[in-house]
Amino acid sequence: MAENVFIALQNNPDARPIIEAIVDDNPAAVVNDSPGMVKIDCPKRLVIRRRTVEEKIGGEFNLQDIHLTLISLAGNIEEDDDEFVLHWNI
Repeated sequence: MAENVFIALQNNPDARPIIEAIVDDNPAAVVNDSPGMVKIDCPKRLVIRRRTVEEKIGGEFNLQDIHLTLISLAGNIEEDDDEFVLHWNI
């Protein structure tokens, strides 16, 4: 069985489009919603695409803004201007 990566974001309006984008781009993602945070688990790899977040907010989005709502994460990080990827080297 694969190890999950995860990202936990604050449960607030700023994070909602990011969460929606993660769900759209990662069909295997499992969302655990609680009052203070949203934790998203995904087997092996999770990708956040700038383009998808921009579609959700209807405007420009800098992927570095993820850090404003980020609580925690697990996995190796690879990021550039277009994608923020969590993965395990399995």
